[in-house]
Amino acid sequence: MIKLAKREEQIMQVFWDLEKAFIRDIIPLLPDPKPHYNSVATIVKILAEKGFLNYETAGNMHCFFPVISKEEYQQFALKDIVSQYFDNSYPRMLAFFAKEQKLSEKELDEIVSIIKKEKI
Repeated sequence: MIKLAKREEQIMQVFWDLEKAFIRDIIPLLPDPKPHYNSVATIVKILAEKGFLNYETAGNMHCFFPVISKEEYQQFALKDIVSQYFDNSYPRMLAFFAKEQKLSEKELDEIVSIIKKEKI
């Protein structure tokens, strides 16, 4: 899997939310400034070539849907961040966020509780 560019990721977020959509359906849901239809069509084509989207033909139009789930991409992106910025150390990453966000002891306890729950 490869890291998506900012606009590619914005478009994928819309597809993950909608699950299936025509290009005209996603443009209003993109952040301002809204890109031109042709720009979105080009990016959607690139996302299909990269294996993130596929489509069904409906008349003379394509209805696109995600092939890669949001969760799969989140896992990939997080691993990439941990690798690039935290020397592959999840504890270092968590410590960084705890310090930067000035998390309270209650919030830290909540994080530990969530982690323990997920391990069961």
